[in-house]
Amino acid sequence: MWRAGYYIFYGINRIITLLPLGILYVFSDILFLFLYYYPSYRRQIVAENLTRSFPEKSAEEIRQIEKAFYRHLSDLFIEVLKLPGMSKKELLRRVKLNNPELIKPFYESGKDIALVYSHYNNWEWLTTVFPLFTAYKCVGAYKPVKNKIVNKFLNDQRTRYKADPAPMQMVLRRIIENRKKGIRAMYGFISDQTPARALIEYYTDFLNQETPVFLGLEKIATKYDMAVLFMDIRKIRRGFYEVTLDVLFENTKGLPKYLITDTHVKRLEKTIM
Repeated sequence: MWRAGYYIFYGINRIITLLPLGILYVFSDILFLFLYYYPSYRRQIVAENLTRSFPEKSAEEIRQIEKAFYRHLSDLFIEVLKLPGMSKKELLRRVKLNNPELIKPFYESGKDIALVYSHYNNWEWLTTVFPLFTAYKCVGAYKPVKNKIVNKFLNDQRTRYKADPAPMQMVLRRIIENRKKGIRAMYGFISDQTPARALIEYYTDFLNQETPVFLGLEKIATKYDMAVLFMDIRKIRRGFYEVTLDVLFENTKGLPKYLITDTHVKRLEKTIM
């Protein structure tokens, strides 16, 4: 039954997103009014988190950041819905990778990569387009969305250019399969997801708050001696993003416990700051 709902949703969305982004951003501006002013969406939680994260900022500065966040959230919603109507040429015009040459030596040496990024700026456009930047097979670890329609919509976009989205519990199987076949792969990990309470193994300080983090990336990288790269995603202007890769570790075998986790968390914090 949900599949019928998906095709109805996809068809309606496909018609709407034939409109240019410039026009769709008008809907984003309207959505912002609902998210920020009335009925609003998690305003108190956002304000409290910002205040804890940036204690040095004034109430007015916090309010401006909060407002900018909701404007971006509205844009993000529209931009993700627009994906089915975007050509490869348009995506490549709007998402630039500044230093793709950083990947080549790892590929030529046969080394797999653990790629760290986060729910920051437009990670869905990036996930969709990134396989076009590299000869690596791109496997993206993800936590399935409970809504089946939304989950299928997102995965359909992520696989357009041969990316391989893998539920988090399936990543190890993908690694074993790819290694048996001699396939060099890059494994993408979203670093800012929160583990279920029963799965929490480690807390770290993130933006002045004690924060539980997954250790899966660290465990996998050290087990298979992967290089660890960080993706710094910057919003240049509305609808345009630039990505810069940063090598955190060329080799990971034998590194002290928690070093990889603490390093990539602090690198994300630096980007946000």
